[in-house]
Amino acid sequence: MKKIVLSLLVIAALAFAGCKEKPKTEAPQQPAGMPAQGQMPPGHPGTPGADPHAGMKAQEIPAGAGQKGKVTQTMNSGGYTYVEAANDKGEKVWMALPEFKVKVGDTIEFPIAPPMVNFQSKTLNKTFDKIMFIPGIRIVK
Repeated sequence: MKKIVLSLLVIAALAFAGCKEKPKTEAPQQPAGMPAQGQMPPGHPGTPGADPHAGMKAQEIPAGAGQKGKVTQTMNSGGYTYVEAANDKGEKVWMALPEFKVKVGDTIEFPIAPPMVNFQSKTLNKTFDKIMFIPGIRIVK
């Protein structure tokens, strides 16, 4: 009988010792200005809604480096120039680039880039079905 009581006391003592609250350890401190682990810094192109052209200036595209089209719409907003151009087959494409002076009726040359689908411009309050983000265009004279 003594052995059973002693065994029960040992089991109870071990269970009680295992249930004690563990001392809390502080999480490692992140240096000031650094994003939390697994997050990108603000404005990083991989951040949802981030500006993929942050700090970029529009580049003039060299002749023959892209596709040609005639500007059908253009607007500036939020540091971007949004341009819709139609090629000689009448196919229209939207593109966004760092601010650049262009007007409706201009013939432009632009590089081809993979389009973003259902891109929402918060500054224009508009969703583009497909839009290419490109570094710049060339106005064909």
